[in-house]
Amino acid sequence: MLCHIETLTESTSEPNAPAPQPAQVMFREYLPEAALSHAALASEIALAITYNGLSQAVMMVSPGNLEDFIRGFSLSNAIIDSVDEIYDIRLTHFDQACQADVQISSRAFWALKDHRRQMTGTSGCGICGVEALEQALPQLQILQPSALPPAEHFNGIRQRIEAAQQLARSSGALHAALYFDADGEALLCREDIGRHNALDKLIGAMQIDAVNAAEGFVVVTSRCSLELIQKAVRARLGTLVSLSAPTALTVRWALKHRLNLIHVPHRNAPRIYSPLQEFSA
Repeated sequence: MLCHIETLTESTSEPNAPAPQPAQVMFREYLPEAALSHAALASEIALAITYNGLSQAVMMVSPGNLEDFIRGFSLSNAIIDSVDEIYDIRLTHFDQACQADVQISSRAFWALKDHRRQMTGTSGCGICGVEALEQALPQLQILQPSALPPAEHFNGIRQRIEAAQQLARSSGALHAALYFDADGEALLCREDIGRHNALDKLIGAMQIDAVNAAEGFVVVTSRCSLELIQKAVRARLGTLVSLSAPTALTVRWALKHRLNLIHVPHRNAPRIYSPLQEFSA
């Protein structure tokens, strides 16, 4: 389950290969004497793109149909005017990343250099503009283990989150990040159209209020991707809870960095992905 995150080991793969089957990841339901189970989680990798040797962007993507993505990304971001301007795409695969070296026409390359800009982050990627895989997959300090929240703190949590999201009730289309204290009470809620922004706002609010980040737990209403794990570890959070399933890579990072990671499905008991040792429910 654990791996050397900081080590990029080169491997080969079929060009433009379809997405792999979901990874089987272990979890334990938040129930008395629950046994370990397996869940199929989506995969994600860091994809770095260079054009004629010039680094352009790194983003988190699903590891399938990468050549299709690169062609579409190049067109939709006006790097090329036609796919005919892409002469070659070479993919170098690593354990958690892929380097795409793209050769484009001289016209497109000079236009890119003349109008080069950092790519604007979107809700789909979160770390566009990073120019090195080492920045997308950084070495982070390992957390001191924190106690898991009591199981009863998750009773009716979706309804309590909905009640706390005041802006979303009037407009919709907003993610939220909330801090629940050691008694299971929602003390802070921050909302934003960007899931990363919502968590950043909450972390800032917790700093101002001098909240002990290792106590209680933080809930994000969005999917839990790698960028959110990195933010949580840097902010020294003890427990991160998501209402949407994490990715397999997210679980690996949570385990490695000793971050408690819990998923609260719609209809089933909460699932503990990290840590996996026995607990008292």
